[in-house]
Amino acid sequence: MAERSDLSSTLQRRHNIRIRGDGPATMVFVHGFGCDQNMWRLVAPAFESRFRTVLLDLAGSGQSDLSVYDRQKYGTLHGHADDMLEVIAEFATGPVIYVGHSVSTMIGLLAGLKAPSRFAAQIMIGPSPCYINDGDYVGGFTRQDIESLLETLESNYLGWSSNMAPAIMGAPKQPELGVELTNSFCRTDPEIAKHFARVTFLSDHRAEVPRLQTPTLVLQCSDDLIAPLSVGEYLHRTLPRNMLRIIDNVGHCPHLSEPSASTAAINDFLLTLGDWGHAS
Repeated sequence: MAERSDLSSTLQRRHNIRIRGDGPATMVFVHGFGCDQNMWRLVAPAFESRFRTVLLDLAGSGQSDLSVYDRQKYGTLHGHADDMLEVIAEFATGPVIYVGHSVSTMIGLLAGLKAPSRFAAQIMIGPSPCYINDGDYVGGFTRQDIESLLETLESNYLGWSSNMAPAIMGAPKQPELGVELTNSFCRTDPEIAKHFARVTFLSDHRAEVPRLQTPTLVLQCSDDLIAPLSVGEYLHRTLPRNMLRIIDNVGHCPHLSEPSASTAAINDFLLTLGDWGHAS
């Protein structure tokens, strides 16, 4: 028992874990690049009356323990996927619904392939298995686009953040959200952010996508700079068991700019999963 308590304490410090709610299943919410768990504040509470909810900060992000960030371990998304499995083993009860945003959707996919029995469903918000165009696959960026983005980020991270964060957020009628994302980017340790950005934007997990047998919701925005509609359509064609929902939204963060639509889409998906997915 003491060993479990020690592990819980270690993981809690490492990932700034917050547990709320109660229910027969656990929803684990995982943020995207340059963000932290606060990005779920408009969505996660809607599920606390029916589910146990686990919120966390990825290694190197938010209020996580930056001292444990290991460039070798996190040189691929597999390192983060292993972290998710540790967190789930320690803190989740019942079936697990993994809710990921942006790069964390692929972290969830990898975790789901490593331990499929732990996952009842995956919810992917703004997912992309590969950001770079390749033949018939349209990821939204050329290789030169990504190299240029990474070079700019490397030379002037704060300047890059100030320019890119509002464009990523979109939400032209809610400029305060662009400011929030800019501030979040700027709070991130620049050296870690540069490393994580390279891992994120150069990753390619298309080969793993057809292997995920878990029921999956692909939640896509109608106008997304980072994950264009072509990517959502690709995932809809390629994931064995999935539902595609497109939200009328400009930007990459519908859980902030269109939280009610995001929550409604998630609830519709949960209704397909079984009795514990229904609203009380």
